[in-house]
Amino acid sequence: MSEHTMRAVTIREFGGPEVLTVEQVARPEPLPTEVLVRVHAAGINPVDWKTRAGQGMAALQTLPMILGWDVSGVVEEVGFGVTTLAPGDEVYAMPWFPRAAGAYAEYVTAPSRHFARKPASIGHVESAALPLAALTAWQALVDTAGVKAGQRVLVHAAAGGVGHLAVQFARHLGAEVVATAREPRHAWLKELGADEVIDYTQQRFEDVTGDIDVVIDLIGAQDDTDTRSVSVARPGGLVVAIPSGVSERLATVAAQAGVRTSPFLVEPDAGSLTTIAGLVDSGKVRIEVESTFALEQAAEAHRLGEANRTRGKLVLTVTD
Repeated sequence: MSEHTMRAVTIREFGGPEVLTVEQVARPEPLPTEVLVRVHAAGINPVDWKTRAGQGMAALQTLPMILGWDVSGVVEEVGFGVTTLAPGDEVYAMPWFPRAAGAYAEYVTAPSRHFARKPASIGHVESAALPLAALTAWQALVDTAGVKAGQRVLVHAAAGGVGHLAVQFARHLGAEVVATAREPRHAWLKELGADEVIDYTQQRFEDVTGDIDVVIDLIGAQDDTDTRSVSVARPGGLVVAIPSGVSERLATVAAQAGVRTSPFLVEPDAGSLTTIAGLVDSGKVRIEVESTFALEQAAEAHRLGEANRTRGKLVLTVTD
């Protein structure tokens, strides 16, 4: 490898995990207001394997592309005009989303203000697991739903990357938290702050809970979770439909019940990442990483992620 090239996981066609290949590609150069970051670790998210398969954000991409959006690393170089960061700063981010960020690589470039200083109390692996999942949970709860102390929040798929952070953020905001997850995850979710955990494989959540102010729906139309969520919401309550937006059917059912709905798509947000880093460093929030993989194991990581049994997050380790 020369100073002009780098290793990266690329896809030249959409398809299964086998389309992920490690190649030598040109190393990016920072434009004015951008920084070049040496990537130490890259988080893996459902949008990654959906995009790889031709779904997710595939329509917005140009092939060949370098997959991935979650980054933790060290600033190597700054472009003209950058005043907030300097070489040697440890940073983390979800740059460019939904445009390609190229996180599964040894280097990325992006606007300096997409990056925040990573939490000081954790390493790059844990920091790389945070941005997309944490920003999704934070923006849904704080910016979209405006969750307040005393409200009841239902988090579906609470043991996953976004879900386990949403549980903690909702508790931090003073909400009473109801979560859905398989029984082996219940004790852990209660440690994170869930007041009530429902095993969706044994009970229909609408049979055992209700009076919900905000539903963070991370499942969508599967098993009619989106429309069933309307039945547990209070009149005037809100269903935040994250994976697939608000379908016509969901909008109709919600309107008939007097329940509000909102689509959602996460955005780069260095300010919120700074707030989240503070919560991590204060011990109020923790990130769960189930497994790590080398760049060359990206296909294996995708296969595991698509099995939908991960507790927390999966992460690619890129450089020491």
